[in-house]
Amino acid sequence: MKKSVLKSLILLVPVITQAQVDLQNTGVLYSSNASDILYINGNFTNTSAASLTNNGNMYVLQNLVNDQSFGAIGTGTLYLNGTAAQAVNGTQTFKTYNLVTNNGAGITINNNLSVTGSHVFTSGLITTSATPNYLIYEAGSSYSGDNDSRHVNGWVKKFGNTSFVFPVGDATYERTIQLSSLSASSEFNVSYKKPTPNALSVLSPLIVMDAAEYWPVTKISGGTAKATLNWDNSKVAFPNWVLSGIVVAGYNGSLWTDQGGGGTATGNVMTTGSVTSSSMSSFNLVGFGSKAFPIPLKLISFTAQKENRYILLSWITENEASVSHFTIEKSTDGKSFAPFTEVPARNSGNRETYSVNDSTGLPAIIYYRLKSVDIDGKFSYSNIIIIKSSDSAEGLFLINNPVHDNIIIRVQQKESIQWNVQIHTSSGQLVSKQYLATTGNGYYRLPINTELAAGIYFLTLTGGDKQYNFRVVKN
Repeated sequence: MKKSVLKSLILLVPVITQAQVDLQNTGVLYSSNASDILYINGNFTNTSAASLTNNGNMYVLQNLVNDQSFGAIGTGTLYLNGTAAQAVNGTQTFKTYNLVTNNGAGITINNNLSVTGSHVFTSGLITTSATPNYLIYEAGSSYSGDNDSRHVNGWVKKFGNTSFVFPVGDATYERTIQLSSLSASSEFNVSYKKPTPNALSVLSPLIVMDAAEYWPVTKISGGTAKATLNWDNSKVAFPNWVLSGIVVAGYNGSLWTDQGGGGTATGNVMTTGSVTSSSMSSFNLVGFGSKAFPIPLKLISFTAQKENRYILLSWITENEASVSHFTIEKSTDGKSFAPFTEVPARNSGNRETYSVNDSTGLPAIIYYRLKSVDIDGKFSYSNIIIIKSSDSAEGLFLINNPVHDNIIIRVQQKESIQWNVQIHTSSGQLVSKQYLATTGNGYYRLPINTELAAGIYFLTLTGGDKQYNFRVVKN
């Protein structure tokens, strides 16, 4: 491996070579204008005795080591565009006017790297060491091109008094945070972490914390600022909270406290949204809190209807959030249930209707129940519904279907029962509620509103410990 040492004023132009050439600057290295190009296909070391001013374009394909305490930084651009993993090392902050990071293998910052002009994320992650060291954005600087595959996995430092969105994340997803409405020129350090520490330690009026993610924010100097947090359910699961109850919460070292934003959150808890705090004077950890209890999943109906060659199983839900899937379980004795099929949850935030067919054969009697499973493994069950194979069995049976102004029910059972009768639309809306008293075997008539629109409805009869469900076509 060759090593070059610069000890005087030099203007370099590209040299095509196959060998890796390291460059060590121990003197004065100066590029005078925007057309100048310094291309280093090896490591670049800028010693403590050196003086570097870049007004052109400086390409470094391997590691960058800086021990110089910078004076003038020039107006040029530093390109970190290697094909193997690169690192920024040294004892002194390396300062550049513009920066382009273009390394799919990633760049590790073991020594501060400062940008005064603009930074373009072209390819690859930037990871800062745990010391910590920082990617620094000076006052007035900016960046572009960031996304889930191009952001800072670690610490970002920002100087100035203007609003700034910190391009931080966890190397899988970019999860930005914005600081705005700064009252004075400030210095802030920000990173992103998960899961949330001490999420159960909340101070009233907070009720609950989002345990999934948070942002460490350190104010080194300056005044007050507002923090804007965003959620994205496609990246990190967000709680099924009441939107008006969401606030920004700050950790004071022992408790999470309300930092404002209640009633101002925008978006949809099922998809994306954001909330902005009140002006904050002290910072530590910042995350999502709520002053209202979470909304539980609502199962509007679960029905089973015997068709010619199969059983049609249908269910309607509301408030789906963080639901993993639904499992239909079946049994022949009503006690020992086994999974029949699994259906992924949609988590759309809207009312949802699901249906599956069971064509595996119908014994004399079969029991079904629906299991709703959250992404954290928690689950709940619906009521058990019963389907019987023939009219010779005991139970309730639908005689006419389609129907017009009456539903005729055949009853084959000995005891007298007072039935609670409900009719829902296919979207779950209750359109009829009445009672039916049966005193044993026979046929019973249920009147229905002839003004109901033609379509599919779900009829549910509940009495004692029994429930029957029918799919009815209104003509």
